[in-house]
Amino acid sequence: MKKGAVDLVKYRWIWFGISGAILLPGLIGIVMCLQQFHAPLKLGIDFTGGSILQYQFEKPAELEVVRSVLDASGLAGSQVQQAEISGKEVVVMRTRALDDETEKRKLDENLRAKLGDFKVLSVDKVSAMIGPELLQSGLVAMMITFGMMVAYISYRFKFDYAICAIVALLHDVLALCGIFAVLGIVLGTEVDSLFISAILTVIGFSVHDTIVVFDRIRENAKYVGSKASDPVRGDYKKTFGDVANDSVNQTLARSIYTSLTVIITLTALYLLGGVTTRDFVLAMLIGVISGTYSSIFNASCLLVVWREMKQSRKVQTA
Repeated sequence: MKKGAVDLVKYRWIWFGISGAILLPGLIGIVMCLQQFHAPLKLGIDFTGGSILQYQFEKPAELEVVRSVLDASGLAGSQVQQAEISGKEVVVMRTRALDDETEKRKLDENLRAKLGDFKVLSVDKVSAMIGPELLQSGLVAMMITFGMMVAYISYRFKFDYAICAIVALLHDVLALCGIFAVLGIVLGTEVDSLFISAILTVIGFSVHDTIVVFDRIRENAKYVGSKASDPVRGDYKKTFGDVANDSVNQTLARSIYTSLTVIITLTALYLLGGVTTRDFVLAMLIGVISGTYSSIFNASCLLVVWREMKQSRKVQTA
């Protein structure tokens, strides 16, 4: 191993364990969401339909008081956020669909009694944009995409490269969905159509970063079996694990630098951006971090485990 290189492959079971420690709570959160919300995640009004009300109060309004008024008005479970529009503080309420004008009038009276007078900026009724049919079509499209990825990576690389890339990709998607499932239970965070966009972006980022590592492994695969020297190991013949480890180290700086620029940008957007895009930016941030981790620590190590198991079976059958 070259001086300064990190032996990532040697500690592969630690990296797998860290991934398991992240995924397990998320999977439990998804199961709890299925029991509580009858969906893997807490769905927003883009999926379920509802009303969005934007009110500007004359006096500062405490969100907890607004929530208590909504609960007392028969709108328990509504989402309340603060936003800033044209330099003025606005309370944004996302509720179930207010079909009855009497129900909205009652809500306005209760808010006025508790928080004083306000100005109604907008009241929008949102129908369920993503119904079961569209969701089913999306899942079918995703399966077709995965199949085409496997076919293309198998053609350009090998089949085991393709399977390991897809497993790393699924790791990132499950990590993102699992964290948002936990946030949905603990903080009431809902997912909307922007979350779907975030998942698709994370899928593209994850595969791209993994392919860069795999391309270097493929280029260096010709050195498997070549002689090398190490102060600790002495003279030895390089295994596929040694070549994979060298390849990851050669692309390590590039992967970290690229990801850091994205992470810094997303962090700034999360801290300084608007409330309406904060969950989308958070999903992107989680996905980019997970994608970077999986491409460096999981994908190549999975490929090494696959090759070692294949080699072991060949020795046993010989």
